[in-house]
Amino acid sequence: MNTGNALELRGITKMFGALAAIADVTLSVRPGERRAVLGSNGAGKTTLFNCITGDFPATSGIIRFFGEDVTAFPPYERIRRGLRRTYQISSLFAGLTVIDNVYLACRGVSRNRYSLLRPRADDALVHAAETLVEAVHLTAVRDRLVGELAYGQQRQLEIALAMSGAPRFILFDEPAAGLSPTERRDLVAILTSLPAHIGYIIIEHDMDVALRVVESVTMMHNGRIFKEGRPSEIEDDPEVQELYLGGGHG
Repeated sequence: MNTGNALELRGITKMFGALAAIADVTLSVRPGERRAVLGSNGAGKTTLFNCITGDFPATSGIIRFFGEDVTAFPPYERIRRGLRRTYQISSLFAGLTVIDNVYLACRGVSRNRYSLLRPRADDALVHAAETLVEAVHLTAVRDRLVGELAYGQQRQLEIALAMSGAPRFILFDEPAAGLSPTERRDLVAILTSLPAHIGYIIIEHDMDVALRVVESVTMMHNGRIFKEGRPSEIEDDPEVQELYLGGGHG
């Protein structure tokens, strides 16, 4: 067993009836590594994320998180060990402010999450929430209701929630989807400024975004990994251009 990796997948397969959504996926990601998982629609990318988080447990195979076998763990146990995730569809408290959303996320992964005491202004979690709001460039709208935010700002807020509670690894599921060119540039700035010890995998259809924020790329096709390499290698690969770019990504 290699305990030097942040995330290790060995032979991960997920069956839905007779259909293999992903088949025999083996993948290793080092601590602090930033990797993109790319592929056309139906390649199995989101299913892979669901297996890693435990939302859809793998049918077979082994998942290790920083050397620990978490294959049978429920999602909340994986979260407690430092795994975080964003989703394609936003899941936020629209009737609360930006800062309250982030505070609740910090509180939710803290030891005192069930306390009924109102936090003081000098509460460490309040400070942590303020720091995260600043990190995702939302300080100017910290007291705005989330339901009033622009779509891009809501996606930025999701990143803040994923960063709550000192994560060790984050899964980003299409964070640039629906963003304007300006919002995409802001997203790139946020992702590249994350603390160096936090590794992540990003699923993204926008290769201009994905290839700027990662050091390695895994290409999927029909539920399997068919190529891995550095961003420059993947971008120039003829098979990738035919299967992914030629397939009309977006």
